[in-house]
Amino acid sequence: MKAAYYEEFQQPLTIQNLADPSPDSDGVVIEVKATGLCRSDWHGWMGHDPDISLPHVPGHELAGVVRAVGNRVQNWRAGDRVTLPFVCGCGYCGECASGNQQVCDHQFQPGFTHWGSFAQFVAIKYADANLVRLPDAVDFVTAASLGCRFITSFRAVVAQGRIQAGEWLAVHGCGGVGLSAIMIGDSLGANVIAVDIDDSKLALAASVGATATVNAKSVADVIEAVRDLTGGGAHVSVDALGHPETCFNSVANLRKRGRHVQVGLMLADHRHPQVPMDRIIAHELEVLGSHGMQAHKFDEVFRLIGSGRLQPEKLVGRTITLEESLAALPAMDSFEHEGVTVIDRF
Repeated sequence: MKAAYYEEFQQPLTIQNLADPSPDSDGVVIEVKATGLCRSDWHGWMGHDPDISLPHVPGHELAGVVRAVGNRVQNWRAGDRVTLPFVCGCGYCGECASGNQQVCDHQFQPGFTHWGSFAQFVAIKYADANLVRLPDAVDFVTAASLGCRFITSFRAVVAQGRIQAGEWLAVHGCGGVGLSAIMIGDSLGANVIAVDIDDSKLALAASVGATATVNAKSVADVIEAVRDLTGGGAHVSVDALGHPETCFNSVANLRKRGRHVQVGLMLADHRHPQVPMDRIIAHELEVLGSHGMQAHKFDEVFRLIGSGRLQPEKLVGRTITLEESLAALPAMDSFEHEGVTVIDRF
């Protein structure tokens, strides 16, 4: 199979012809039709993720067609159109038994714990617990764009943030995660404030549902700007970037008893950011993490897509070839492009 591949962290990727994978007894092999290019892949390439062993094939947001099936798999057949969450649960541990596969004790993560989907084929373990059947109306590019950023934002806003119609939602960072959170919050009747440093990204945020925007470079104080717009602070605030400054601002711009959700990864030197603990205590704030979403929750997203209330295809900024990913992945930290980038030609 053709795959994008690197042998050392922070070194150029190359296209290689690698052996086709075979399924484990409980797994499948998927022919990849589309795979998202995510900043998490950049973190992996930088060497920030301890689960990655070299050499490595990145990629964790994927959609495609089942081509081979292990002998213990019961629910899937060759030819099925599928996607999956980027965190796959084993199906047997206590967390999986409680329905929380996103924090499985023995999780499988394509593109991190194992080779990923920047390739023509990818092997996926624990298929019965994790594969998601694609509705006919959802194309592969849209499905791949859901794989990490959209579903993570959905769970962050809906399950962790518990957003309600009429509440204020602040979203810090208008990349794929942030734009997804904005669209989701708007679809549920929240008033959404988008915060970024790029006017073009803020314009895109407004087009997908932001009620108001804040350019962090143009205001004296982001926290006060959000408090002024909301009449006292956001009910729910999401750090969709993963930076000490956006994390602090997201917590500090909450109103009393507000809820901060950390979605953006905090890795390497950013792992232990400062937070306004005095405010957390005095105002009884909640600080929550959000790590993907369970496969059995995808139907909620598909229902909203089917009804037209969610239109994740609008967040796809561009599609590229596998060859183009060689330059696009190292450049992820420059934040040059708006929306989600998806590889759809192999």
